[in-house]
Amino acid sequence: MIERYSREEMKRIWELQSKFKYYLDVELAVCKAYNKTGKIPDSALKDIMEKASFSVERIDEIEKEVRHDVIAFLTNVNENVGENSRYIHMGMTSSDVIDTALALQMQDAGKIILKDIEEIHTTIRNKAKEHKNTICIGRSHGVHAEPMTFGVKLCGWLDLFERAKRNFEYVLEEARVGQISGPVGTYSNIDPEIEKLACEYLGLKPAKFSTQVIARDIHARFIQSLSVIGSIIEQIAVELRHLQRTEVLEVEEGFSAGQKGSSAMPHKKNPISGENLSGLSRIVRSNSIAALENIPLWHERDISHSSAERIIFPDTAILIDYMLNRLNDTVKNFVVHKENMLKNTNMFGGIVFSQKVLLKLCEKGLSREEGYKLVQRNALDAFNNNGSFINNLLDDKEVTSKLNTDEIKSCFIIEDYLKNIQEIYNRFDI
Repeated sequence: MIERYSREEMKRIWELQSKFKYYLDVELAVCKAYNKTGKIPDSALKDIMEKASFSVERIDEIEKEVRHDVIAFLTNVNENVGENSRYIHMGMTSSDVIDTALALQMQDAGKIILKDIEEIHTTIRNKAKEHKNTICIGRSHGVHAEPMTFGVKLCGWLDLFERAKRNFEYVLEEARVGQISGPVGTYSNIDPEIEKLACEYLGLKPAKFSTQVIARDIHARFIQSLSVIGSIIEQIAVELRHLQRTEVLEVEEGFSAGQKGSSAMPHKKNPISGENLSGLSRIVRSNSIAALENIPLWHERDISHSSAERIIFPDTAILIDYMLNRLNDTVKNFVVHKENMLKNTNMFGGIVFSQKVLLKLCEKGLSREEGYKLVQRNALDAFNNNGSFINNLLDDKEVTSKLNTDEIKSCFIIEDYLKNIQEIYNRFDI
């Protein structure tokens, strides 16, 4: 069980009870602002702060009649406050409440996601330390390229998450805006000072410009930033899925006692976490399309965005929280098969050392084209015939006319490929 998700912190932010609590926080912040400017007496504010409350069940009951959730919410709050409820929602429009409350939800959800990113970063960092010198093969196009270490691969994952965190922090700060500007955003019946004070009480900044809503490019960037995080998660998941393939078997997901991989084949251990994460990332990315479609609204405001946002915001935030924790759990518990990594690196008598041989031949006076032809001929023969590249070179008179045995063997010293790894690690302060 994933600890953070089991506590349902993220889920609670998006429940109806919480949504209306955010609404109430906005309304009370505005009342406090009015009180500070002398528009609401101290006694009235005290009464409002003590009595303002709501019931989701009662709101639902009222909404069946009025068919407007903010009006239903206000009606229920007013029922509980009584006479001084006349001070609530003065000069405001529904979107002042909705968009400012959504900003609060985004901020609270964002704090959880940032913690999740920090946790997975720590886990990957620890694994990078552990596997700094664990030799593995680097691949391009899915094909063996040159030796590297598994730790270096993990440093690449650190880089992804560090950049994702910086980007998300920027987007989260851009989204830390509220509006209390009234219909079409002209402050026709509310002083801009009320907006400034209310946002200050809520830990927000007044939006530089709002119509009757806050511009939806802000919200689209928030969802897109989460989509990037989802795609990073999938990048790592796809890597792990490949490394668990039977013919590769360099890394595999942890397999708990009593776990089963297949209803038909008892031998199966499948990369189910990686596959789950790949699937969920598709949903997250698809939500970013809806967020982009929400940007063009009619004139100063319509509510075509509202129905979509009621789905994409909770779903995307909850999914990313879950996915980050699922990935963290997967990385913590994956099994690294060092012997298979080394075996795969040395396949076909070390054909992945071909560039070293090519460079050595060029040092001896051969043109790059001549050297490439000699090296490729021996490498492909080893590959096509399950042979040995180094033995082919030692038996090739054209090669040995340029390189002696020691010079050929010196091209196969794997440590030469790893001499600058510490430079990479220094960039991550490891």
